Amino acid sequence: MALKSARRGRISPFIVMEVMRAAAEQEGSGARVLHMEVGQPGTGAPRGVIAAARAALDDQRLGYTVALGIPELRQAISRHYQDYYGLSIPAARIVVTTGSSGAFILSFLAAFDAGDRVALAAPGYPCYRNILSALNVEPVPLMSSPETRFQPTPELVDRAHAEKSLDGLIVASPSNPTGTMLDASALQALADYCEQAGIRLVSDEIYHGITFGRKADSVAALSDDAIIINSFSKYFSMTGWRLGWMVVPDDLLRTVESLAQNLFISPPTLSQIAAVAAFDCHEELQANVARYAANRDMLLRELPGAGFTELAPSDGAFYLYADVGHMTNDSEALCRRILEEAGVAVTPGVDFDAARGNRFMRFSFAESTEDMAEAVAALKRWARA
Repeated sequence: MALKSARRGRISPFIVMEVMRAAAEQEGSGARVLHMEVGQPGTGAPRGVIAAARAALDDQRLGYTVALGIPELRQAISRHYQDYYGLSIPAARIVVTTGSSGAFILSFLAAFDAGDRVALAAPGYPCYRNILSALNVEPVPLMSSPETRFQPTPELVDRAHAEKSLDGLIVASPSNPTGTMLDASALQALADYCEQAGIRLVSDEIYHGITFGRKADSVAALSDDAIIINSFSKYFSMTGWRLGWMVVPDDLLRTVESLAQNLFISPPTLSQIAAVAAFDCHEELQANVARYAANRDMLLRELPGAGFTELAPSDGAFYLYADVGHMTNDSEALCRRILEEAGVAVTPGVDFDAARGNRFMRFSFAESTEDMAEAVAALKRWARA
């Protein structure tokens, strides 16, 4: 007799990880691969973080911490909200998590029941919908477009809510994969709609700090009922340290703490201790952002010469989202060709938009400027071949 396996575990793969695997296999055969697929900084953790980690390895036991995170880090995050946004967020409302992924799991479990419906923009980060699906929560795609800057609007949310009641809305600004941002008035309109409709707002702010032209606005300034999620992975360049945080509404704080105790016990202790130093490393981190800006400008200028002419406005993060419908109706096949023929790894849009992603691709420009220039040159040669 066949043993039972859970239906909720049958979710889509995270396709960018599949692309990374294919790129690694190609590299394993001795080929040169230029990476424009992965959404992580091309730099390691700041020097101050490394020094703090080394000191902790020498001096600390590194046992479990309390589930909400060490007080020193929660207080440092609270000061960051004051310094960066001018917001007074008490450390008591801040929960340190095992990456933003842990924060999404905790927030979805705390705020939504099985059978609830949560809206999110398409295109959007695929793990939102995959985690929701694994928890038996229905992801409801909002078909955003260039006209809405690939972001949700109150009108899109209202249309979905009128069809069948929504319980939640996820907003990401800057977003993955498009890099577009919502300004304070647009965020306020969404927050007001959610409050009036009884919809829990979850704001993904993990790309804050990596913006071009203006700072991102935090939903924490607009609503005390929203869940705010951030991470040390992007601006702070600490992807492998697996550390994030949440700003949690008072009514969910005890629930989140109990879930964290049972699911994770505590976030990684070494990472927590080291991350306190990250807030003193802004000079180094701003140099990374300047490099992203230079890479972005180069790609916006040069990618059209390789045939990628329809690019979403990238206000932040380190992505360009390209409409390649004039080149293909199968972006997965096109990405495989580009990897095999040009030696450049890029991500197909189907990872971000199941319905329309077959005609889109995402370029990451997080690696070195030299690598980005080499990748663009390779793409131009491929386009001419």
